[in-house]
Amino acid sequence: MSLPVARKPALRRFHQARWDEPVVFELSAPGERGVIPSQVEPAVRALVGDVVSGLPDGLRRAAPPALPELGQMRVLRHYLRLSQENLGADLNVDVGQGTCTMKYSPKVNDRLAAHPSLLDLHPLQDLADAQGILEIIWRTQRMLAEISGMDEVGLHTQGGSAAIWANIAMIRAYFEGRGEAEQRTEVITTIFSHPSNAATAKAAGYEVITIYPDADGYPDIEAFKRALSPRTAAIMVTNPEDTGIYNPRIAEWVELAHSVGALASYDQANANGILGITRARDAGFDVCHFNLHKTFGTPHGSGGPGAGANGVAAHLVPFLPRPIVVRDDDGTFRLDDVRPLSIGKVAPFYGVVPNIVRAYAWIRALGADGLRAVAETAVLNNNYLMARVLQIPGASAPYATGRRRIEQVRYSWQDLYSETGISSEEIGVRASDYGMHYWTSHHPYVVPQPFTLEPTESYSKSELDEYADVLAQVAREAREAPDVVRTAPHNQTVHHTHHDDLDDPERWATSWRAYQRKYGCGDPGSSPG
Repeated sequence: MSLPVARKPALRRFHQARWDEPVVFELSAPGERGVIPSQVEPAVRALVGDVVSGLPDGLRRAAPPALPELGQMRVLRHYLRLSQENLGADLNVDVGQGTCTMKYSPKVNDRLAAHPSLLDLHPLQDLADAQGILEIIWRTQRMLAEISGMDEVGLHTQGGSAAIWANIAMIRAYFEGRGEAEQRTEVITTIFSHPSNAATAKAAGYEVITIYPDADGYPDIEAFKRALSPRTAAIMVTNPEDTGIYNPRIAEWVELAHSVGALASYDQANANGILGITRARDAGFDVCHFNLHKTFGTPHGSGGPGAGANGVAAHLVPFLPRPIVVRDDDGTFRLDDVRPLSIGKVAPFYGVVPNIVRAYAWIRALGADGLRAVAETAVLNNNYLMARVLQIPGASAPYATGRRRIEQVRYSWQDLYSETGISSEEIGVRASDYGMHYWTSHHPYVVPQPFTLEPTESYSKSELDEYADVLAQVAREAREAPDVVRTAPHNQTVHHTHHDDLDDPERWATSWRAYQRKYGCGDPGSSPG
């Protein structure tokens, strides 16, 4: 008699941990300590003297800070419990953070970034003692220059939007140097490019012209031609866009921009589907940026820490943010801070060094062939998942109907919504009861009832199947038990969110002291015991 074969359940049995964990200040007990430092030796105290009395009055506290007092074990328990009350990239099939490339970040790279030889560095120490990290930064610059085809890369910016800001700042400085700043007042982007392109151009003082898709779902080149003029300073576009659609006429767009004297800026935050296949400079772009925290295996963190990289062609090299790490003829490395045409500093010191180290290690581990394999696998995963999702009744992929996508897809539940009244947001909340989540879309919702998935290269076929099965189950529930979906989540730490609280600043308390002041929970200046 043969034993029955154990089979994995079709849907994972999931329930989020719930600890009702207080904030750390509420756990505080006066006098409790995690570490008791040694007392200063009398000889050292006599030598150093009273250092506090020598401080200016403005730097001395009137009273010790009201910090929580806890033992080590209670601190560890507190933060482990909080971590269990969250979904995260290392806990679930995290394909649902579309446009953010929440790929798996190798933990060995975290070990490298946490090495004492890196953690103990100080940004103001003598460069002779920092040659190792300067070499890593320099080599990362050179690798990214090869990947993008650009002549030089700077790693000064601390995130994607900061890098896009640096791009438009360099463009503005370039035209100021040519005496064309007053003439060139417009920037052209597309509706499915990252909103940071339009936002930074607007912040830099430009009028923004937005191009929408044509009847085939691609950026409308005829509308683009009509928008171009001697007033155009730049085009700032993401390609592939946040629909996963790659503009096959992108080189023509760049050529048209150049024909009116404009520059072309390439937002490559979605580059994990084109590594080793296309390069920004090969399409004629003048400037581009990468998000190291999206494309090169460093943690995204849903908002930080980020790391940006700016690549430029030769004519924009003088305008890069300063300083730039350079290697001298004797093989030593230094910070080149004497750059009279530079747009200056856009962040303190030099970039987000731990993420630069992670990206360096990721690129070196993969090599050129590995980077191309990343792109090919990401595209394969995305198109496989698209085939599965489009089998779910009520789901669709607007624009470029029937065409392949690159590394993500912006889908729509509009058909399901019309039938059931269940929105994309409600489906996403219910999916969290199965240990999954997804992202809807940038505003405005050009795609109705949107959801955006980006599986990247990290996931197996079985994981993609599991994710698609969850979406199919929730879509069935929307038809058969809509109230279950509307009242979700049911298996989470926090149940239905009251948006009135989020939309009313009078109810916000962004710190413990603010909470105490607002709700009268004791003296905010006293010890929180």
